Amino acid sequence: MLLRTDVGHYAYSKRGRGDINMKEEIGHVILNYEFYQGSDQYSDGDIEDELLEYVKNTVDVYEILKKDNRWPILYHLSPVRQNILEWYDFKKDSKVLEIGAGCGAITGVLCKKAGKVVCNDLSKRRSQINAYRNKEFDNLEIIVGNFNDIVIEEKFDYITLIGVLEYAAYYTDSQTPFKSFLEHIKKLLKPDGKVLIAIENKFGLKYWGGAKEDHTGMMFDGIEGYHQTTSKARTFSKEQLQEIIKSAGFEEQEFFYPFPDYKFPQQIFSGKYMPKSQDLICAVESFDNSRFHLFDETSAFVELVEADKFDFFANSFFVEAGLR
Repeated sequence: MLLRTDVGHYAYSKRGRGDINMKEEIGHVILNYEFYQGSDQYSDGDIEDELLEYVKNTVDVYEILKKDNRWPILYHLSPVRQNILEWYDFKKDSKVLEIGAGCGAITGVLCKKAGKVVCNDLSKRRSQINAYRNKEFDNLEIIVGNFNDIVIEEKFDYITLIGVLEYAAYYTDSQTPFKSFLEHIKKLLKPDGKVLIAIENKFGLKYWGGAKEDHTGMMFDGIEGYHQTTSKARTFSKEQLQEIIKSAGFEEQEFFYPFPDYKFPQQIFSGKYMPKSQDLICAVESFDNSRFHLFDETSAFVELVEADKFDFFANSFFVEAGLR
């Protein structure tokens, strides 16, 4: 049976074990629903329907952002999101697996830099948004479903976890879900492959200065050990994150420091180039949550840089992890 849509079609076929394999084509992009369970387990709500209509009817995201300044619209569509990987030197014709692709904030830059991109996300609606906004790329496939349930037989040069690792406890049945999640991912890497991780720092200076914890919306929640919430999302200090990554079998790690954070990075520092005191200016705006400003964070960062403590208090980490 073939059901045509405005820009593509649904194709149905049988797998060897008798399951129904359903695929949708949007432009050049293939959406694979073989492992989709029929309902979206993660959503920002009805505003995602608006996002879908936006990207169906408007090619230029700047036009969308000019007329709609709501946080979910900015977060999902802002081209600044791509800065987290725009600078990274991917190998030519590499294969990339993007886990937790969401609405495609990062997918476009991966398609430009890699030979082949396979995305995975829990949400059908978010994956459709991703496909519409990146429909001109012919090197993109999106697999919808829980990553721990899907079957991928190929190996990748890079696997990206941009704002994903902190949610591992929701979808990984293990006493050590973050380690187990990375161990699972490791099986899909080529021997010289890299995992690229972006995550908040639980001891980021913004949290001391009055910003609410990104995942729970509570002040000081991560700093105090997440005692105030039932949320399973977790972020880590630099040392904790290093230990989790190492325990999963990744011996090589290089840390980078997106500033002001990995979501909307303006600068990215590294161990080879740490910031000078004049490099850092902290904005007072907060687009996602109301917040307090308990002290001048720019002045505080200046002092931390002078004391060689920037890496401990950086708001976010970007980690390149390799097996050897």
